[in-house]
Amino acid sequence: MATEGLAAKAETVLPVAAAPALASAPTPAPKDVVEEKAVVPITHDEKVDHDSKAVALTPDTAAQKPSKGSLDRDIALANLESEKRLSFIKAWEESEKTKAENKAQKKLSEVTSWENTKKASIEAQLKKIEEQMDKKKADYAEKMKNKIAMVHKQAEENRAIVDAKRREELLKAEEIAAKYRATNQTPKTGCFGC
Repeated sequence: MATEGLAAKAETVLPVAAAPALASAPTPAPKDVVEEKAVVPITHDEKVDHDSKAVALTPDTAAQKPSKGSLDRDIALANLESEKRLSFIKAWEESEKTKAENKAQKKLSEVTSWENTKKASIEAQLKKIEEQMDKKKADYAEKMKNKIAMVHKQAEENRAIVDAKRREELLKAEEIAAKYRATNQTPKTGCFGC
């Protein structure tokens, strides 16, 4: 961990030739092996980060002198440009993902709205059919009640006819009986004694 921090600081302080060697990812040393580092005193010729207390340099990097400052600046600018490009790509990716999510949400909302509209339409049709069936049921019930009333009326008429005939026959029988009493005759028809 400390080596990575030193490599990052050394990258900004050291010349171009040392930068590619330090920029590659260092392989971690086994924990039981102790790394030896040469500590070189800081001279006025080297560029130093004033916030840091000391910079540990390897013997190879201490022997090199910073000679091409503009090349270091170009590399730093290229790295910055690369980071900026990656940042823009990441922002674009997030924007596209957000657009896709919003588009999907909009489509889901449309589907839900369509479903609700269709359900309401079908339920309205069902209610209309139920109302029509209720109306037909009421009409049929009315017709059946009318038929029942007609049957009852005919039955009453038939009862009246039967009752009238019965009374007529009773009257006729009484008249004939009165005639027989008046003439002291016995009726010739009938099986009273059979």
